[in-house]
Amino acid sequence: MAARRKPEPQSRRPSGRRKKKKKTGKIILFIIEIFALILVTMFLYSALKVERVGKVNIAEGSIVINETVKEHAEAVMKGFRNVALFGVDSTDGRLDKNTRTDTIMIASINLDNGEVRLVSVYRDTYLNLGNDRYNKANAAYAQGGPEQAINMLNMNLDLNIKDFVTVGFRGVMETVDALGGIMINVTDAELTHINNYQQTMAKDLRRDFVPVAHSGLQRLDGLQATAYCRIRYTAGDDFRRAERNREVLKQILDEAKKASPATINKIADEVFGSIYTSFDLADIITLLADITKYRVVDDSGFPEEAMRTTGTIGRAGSCVVPLDLEKNSIWLHEFLFAFEEYAPSAELKSYSEKIRSDTSQYLR
Repeated sequence: MAARRKPEPQSRRPSGRRKKKKKTGKIILFIIEIFALILVTMFLYSALKVERVGKVNIAEGSIVINETVKEHAEAVMKGFRNVALFGVDSTDGRLDKNTRTDTIMIASINLDNGEVRLVSVYRDTYLNLGNDRYNKANAAYAQGGPEQAINMLNMNLDLNIKDFVTVGFRGVMETVDALGGIMINVTDAELTHINNYQQTMAKDLRRDFVPVAHSGLQRLDGLQATAYCRIRYTAGDDFRRAERNREVLKQILDEAKKASPATINKIADEVFGSIYTSFDLADIITLLADITKYRVVDDSGFPEEAMRTTGTIGRAGSCVVPLDLEKNSIWLHEFLFAFEEYAPSAELKSYSEKIRSDTSQYLR
């Protein structure tokens, strides 16, 4: 007669509750694995889209950051990421060089609290172009692309910029359209110009346009918003145009913060092919993941209003002239980083003296 098996001790016999818990654990693990797989797929899909755009790897050593700025970076700019934003006058997709930058902007991001400060560097500002030649700031990009334009900013402003994003007319239009438009208050003085610019761009881009029928706060589509950015034939001239550029950028950020993941993905799909950038996939993912964290808390222009003038400077033509580049750099570091005792580098002081020497005879 076969020996009877002793009943398994109660402590070793899995209870129904434990079986259910084990099964639930497997389901949760499976869900996590599926979620991870979806994320990986999204990242790979984004990577393919990023590789399709004008992603540029800036050669190590090609960006100029002087030793004083490197030494002060921890004290002055610690916790900030500074990015150059370039808007080029291009309808044919040329974004790398041989095109002048109508828009030159610096976005300084406080990584701790998400505060963003924007500064427009006026395109006609008489500066060192990053190669010890002096002319309008927008010539730097035309001569040497984003590397030289970044060097122009770093050298004249004592900054440590390494990254950039360049966008043409098409990129702005596609971004705004993908977001469903942006809210802009159009003035009576701007109404005629916005439609004139629309008509010209629509012809170049071979697309239709919808005239803006009235002034006031309203939602503009991509072409309308881009035309608005270009207006400079009103009071304030190019200084006012730079303000319009910053306003459009702020409104784009506000709309993007409200957009669904599907809309953000649509923007990535449609717009990434119309930009030129140093950002790699990891950077883009990080920035998009934190988009609701960012908020523009202040914006301004460089040179600062009280420390600039205008005049015709020899062959350079009509320029914006920093009356004192040193004082402007001190103001800039306080504005961007709340650092009140910045001491400009020896290099910047030499550029300031050269600008003063080149322009003084024309400004008497």
